[in-house]
Amino acid sequence: MNDVALKSTTKNIVVDEIFPHSPEVLWKTLTTPEMMGHWLMTPTGFEPKVGNLFTYKTTPAGKWDGHIRCEVIEVIPNEQLTYSWRGGHPDNEGYGSLLDTVVSFTLAKVKGCTRMSLVHSGFDDVRNDTAYCKMSEGWPKVLATVSALADEAN
Repeated sequence: MNDVALKSTTKNIVVDEIFPHSPEVLWKTLTTPEMMGHWLMTPTGFEPKVGNLFTYKTTPAGKWDGHIRCEVIEVIPNEQLTYSWRGGHPDNEGYGSLLDTVVSFTLAKVKGCTRMSLVHSGFDDVRNDTAYCKMSEGWPKVLATVSALADEAN
């Protein structure tokens, strides 16, 4: 985990849902680049391997080029995917401010279903308020899309 995620001045987004899919189906949805492009953004260079560097591309702002630079931190197939999520620029305020966070998906079997916990951690209390608010609204929608894609993949 990065230093920012450990500071006491940070906030975390936590979304915990139960899905009627197996961990294997959800894992495929979470780790296949083409499917990732449907529920979030298409990654460039993603592989579910520890140490793998990849990027997402979104709307640039100010001095930020719109690239989210990520590194896979933990992979336990069908159970855990964790990666860093870094973007923004130190000169930006609001959208596009410097962001150094961690995204973690945890899958666990529960009575014929799967519990998916998403934790996006390390939002600086002041600097990342805009990102925290937008992503707090966005991540539940993302998980709903993951579920719909898993329905199709099943």
